[in-house]
Amino acid sequence: AFNWGALLAWVAHSGSLHPAAVVLYLCGIAWTLFYDTIYAHQDKEDDALIGVKSTARLFADHTPQWLKRFLVLGVVLMSVAVLLAMAGRDGSPFAVLLALLGPWAFGAHMVWQLRQLDTEDHAICLRLFRANRDAGLIPLLFFAGAAFV
Repeated sequence: AFNWGALLAWVAHSGSLHPAAVVLYLCGIAWTLFYDTIYAHQDKEDDALIGVKSTARLFADHTPQWLKRFLVLGVVLMSVAVLLAMAGRDGSPFAVLLALLGPWAFGAHMVWQLRQLDTEDHAICLRLFRANRDAGLIPLLFFAGAAFV
């Protein structure tokens, strides 16, 4: 539901749907799978008792490998969205570079989360889940900087 905002905001601002918004929407899905799987590990025992199917239960011990895939997919899709959004616009190459640093900094933050992850420690999972507020803020800062260059 949150990722729908990428499509809605683009259309509300421009009056049409651009491929960059669709790619950003897909990036959001990959990112959601990343942070929501971390969050789901807090409840996996309760989920098993009541029969809830979660990504934590589905991925189990392979969670770090799946999170790496979602991380790479998110960074690649966000980078493609940046390139699509900036294609054909008058702007400095520095602005493009600055905007592309957003997805890479986003990815670096997610790598940090993976290094901290212990799926058996509920407190760590909650802290990492909450750290995704920063994961969303990081590329925004780079995008804002690129808009003013």
